[in-house]
Amino acid sequence: MKTKILLANPRGFCAGVDRAIDIVNQALVKFGPPIYVRHEVVHNKTVVEELKSKGVIFVDDLSKVPESSYVIFSAHGVSEKVEKEPEIYNLVSFDATCPLVTKVHNEVKRHVRAGRDIVLIGHEGHPEVEGTLGRHNPVNSKSNIYLVQDDKEAELLEVSQPENLTYVTQTTLSLDDTISIIEVLCQKFPKILKPKSDDICYATQNRQDAVKQLALESEFIIVIGSRNSSNSNRLKELAEKCGATSILIDGADEIDFNELSQFKSIGITAGASAPESIVQNVVKVVSNKFNATPEELGENKENIYFRLPPELR
Repeated sequence: MKTKILLANPRGFCAGVDRAIDIVNQALVKFGPPIYVRHEVVHNKTVVEELKSKGVIFVDDLSKVPESSYVIFSAHGVSEKVEKEPEIYNLVSFDATCPLVTKVHNEVKRHVRAGRDIVLIGHEGHPEVEGTLGRHNPVNSKSNIYLVQDDKEAELLEVSQPENLTYVTQTTLSLDDTISIIEVLCQKFPKILKPKSDDICYATQNRQDAVKQLALESEFIIVIGSRNSSNSNRLKELAEKCGATSILIDGADEIDFNELSQFKSIGITAGASAPESIVQNVVKVVSNKFNATPEELGENKENIYFRLPPELR
């Protein structure tokens, strides 16, 4: 029986990642290297290495960047404290924060002004979570913020204002991850205020829906993405929850074909920060190995575009 190879749709780059990489590349064109980027602009090894080769320097501490340099904030967002650092260190900054992350930041600031307690559903230590926590700066406000990572932490959570409480979520979590946590919070705090719109981003949701469909027709799912990519890890976990065997890889050289040869149907997808060039290389290598013609599963109907900062257009 011939091996079937299916490609998920949509997959790979989202509008926020596209915008962040465009901002760095436009800064390179306009100002020339070196361009400094605080933290990895997106969580993908190949993208980071390619930008380094063009003269991008990734840093964690802006105090070490030479004065008058150009610095860019990553797609994951930063705290208010970090946002003010370029002025302190005499740097020129551009913000590549995904607009959907900025939306969550603005929600946090709005709740602080209203004096509400806030539950942030997310993963401790993730740059997006650190940036969102850093947007909670109550001045003359009773507001507190609490990070919750799973159902158990939600069950044990004690807040100062149970009658005046809301929640926000990390954008790259899966809906499956957040639904049970939200259910616990709603049972424990019946008056908790629900967000007007879901914080889970369109790209995260669309890629997860595509993986669910892929898992119905594939025994083995290859997820292309880096180990530190939250949304890529969630895709792998979701594939496994749906009954498929799954691996997370940066590129084709990480594939174990002895393992892969045991399966008759192979699905391929990619996290929101994985370039399509890597996807196509993986598809080519796997297709050649099994002498199979890959098939697209569904269509990519995403047409979201986020504009660059005016100075870089």
